Amino acid sequence: MNRILIIEDEQAIAELEKDYLELSDFEVVIEADGSSGAARAIDEDFDLIIIDLMLPGMDGFEICSLIRETKNTPIIIVSAKKDDIDKIHGLGLGADDYMTKPFSPSELVARVKAHLSRYKRLTASGVPENDTIEIRGLKIDKTARRVYINDEEKIFTTKEFDLLAFLAQNPNHVYSKEELFKEIWELESVGDIATVTVHIKKIREKIEESSSKPQYIETIWGVGYRFKI
Repeated sequence: MNRILIIEDEQAIAELEKDYLELSDFEVVIEADGSSGAARAIDEDFDLIIIDLMLPGMDGFEICSLIRETKNTPIIIVSAKKDDIDKIHGLGLGADDYMTKPFSPSELVARVKAHLSRYKRLTASGVPENDTIEIRGLKIDKTARRVYINDEEKIFTTKEFDLLAFLAQNPNHVYSKEELFKEIWELESVGDIATVTVHIKKIREKIEESSSKPQYIETIWGVGYRFKI
């Protein structure tokens, strides 16, 4: 049974999320304090973590950053903050998703299932050896899920790697942000286009010599992105 950690100080919201997740056969643990929630997220094994931004003790951004120092566990940030800057900051710290309150508990369950399904497939055994993509100094090792630029390894989050690998596997094909969101996050894009934009920006910072003149991922204005070969 998959274990889910909810770090949320509003008891009514946490209990509602817990009820819906348990109906879908998840084991759910709730922490109402940011500091204790962060400690539990790091010390114990969870399959996915749901974090509110505004918490006593430690905010959600700090928790997300701490988790990403040691774990690739899928993270969903939930918050009443609707500003794009908060979403961009959370995704930039390594969160896999950002949901704005209020939202349907059913949608939360759907997103949890989608992230878990994809994460399990990506970490499953049996991936063919030496499955790599090499283009102009960029090496994407799909087996080990590692990325190198001129033999220097760059650290990628789960979704950053997924997005880069997908584009590199489909060179010269122009994808809209909506198509990329659906492919990588396995969800319909409902106001989440900023998610793709943020991840493309983070990828470029790691693989491009100049983000303003990218040699790998090209922006097709008004359409989307393509990987150049």
